[in-house]
Amino acid sequence: MRAAMLHDFTRGPVLEDVTVSAPRAGEVLVRIAASGVCGSDVHAVHGKANVLKNMPMVLGHEGAGVIEEVGEGITDLKRGDPVVIAMYGPCGLCGTCSSGKLHFCEGPEMRSVYGEMPDGSTRLSLNGTPAYPFVGVGSMAEYAVVRRSMIVKVKPDLPLDTLCITACALTTGLGAVFNVADVRPGATVAVIGCGGVGMSVIQGARIAGATRVIAIDRNPAKLDLAANLGATHCLTASDDGAENIAAVKQIVPRGVDYAFEVVGSKALIQQGLAMTARGGAVVMIGVVPWGEDIAVNAGLMFDRRLLGCLGGHNIPGREIPRIIDLYQSGRLKLDELVGHKYPLTDIREAFANAEKAEDIRTVVTIDPRLL
Repeated sequence: MRAAMLHDFTRGPVLEDVTVSAPRAGEVLVRIAASGVCGSDVHAVHGKANVLKNMPMVLGHEGAGVIEEVGEGITDLKRGDPVVIAMYGPCGLCGTCSSGKLHFCEGPEMRSVYGEMPDGSTRLSLNGTPAYPFVGVGSMAEYAVVRRSMIVKVKPDLPLDTLCITACALTTGLGAVFNVADVRPGATVAVIGCGGVGMSVIQGARIAGATRVIAIDRNPAKLDLAANLGATHCLTASDDGAENIAAVKQIVPRGVDYAFEVVGSKALIQQGLAMTARGGAVVMIGVVPWGEDIAVNAGLMFDRRLLGCLGGHNIPGREIPRIIDLYQSGRLKLDELVGHKYPLTDIREAFANAEKAEDIRTVVTIDPRLL
């Protein structure tokens, strides 16, 4: 099969022929229809992702397609079923899964974050050498082999080149609002960074009933879209953090109930705390390098919370169906988030477009027959 490969951090993505093995017990083979180009994919190309343990790597982790083949023991899926591939799948057996906290799974299945099956193997190879799917998905390819728990079946009449972005941007952003912060009606919210995840936070805050949703970004076009998606106020970000804080407090003098940092900057996390009212919370969604310390003002931590957020505390079988229900009911806008689309053969152009960050989400169409 053809796949977008990453070998190092100088050449960028290259299209190559990769061998894919048949799915084993509890696994499925998915023919990919489309894949979003997430900021995490761009970070990976530049060596800035936190999960680059194994190379070479098949890029992509926002994938949708149809079932091509199922492994032994799978009876609830069949060839041709349309599906979204989630970023991970809980084991259901470890201590945290047994206690109902599936999003904190500690089983060997979590090795998928490094592109490994639970036993450390991979179903992909390049010229006889193991190749690894990015965070266990590798959706910028004609096929992907994943565990059954990473698969969410969807209705056949839905656009897969739109649904693919639900696998990361939407589950992370909406999950941050619904699962991590638990935003309630009447709350006030600031969203720092209006990319795909930030726009999802804005929509989630609107759906949750927030009365003020303040979008903060440098890009005027993104702020225009943020207003269309539910932001009640839009602020052009300043290099001076004090100006950003003051602008928020002109709108909500006591500070917001929730600030969502969606960039991955410790300076912006600090600003978020200063924007937040007593009793409020800052949710860290943007990925700061794992080895980096975040220094915060001790006085601001009194009666405030700083919350980490990995994937929006995503449980695939809960999040993706909820997103689709909101989309079909008209409460959640997805089509507006998808910008330019490129065929897999133009993978370098797709990444170049994603780098410009003018589109909320660039999409790679891999098998147009499935769209």
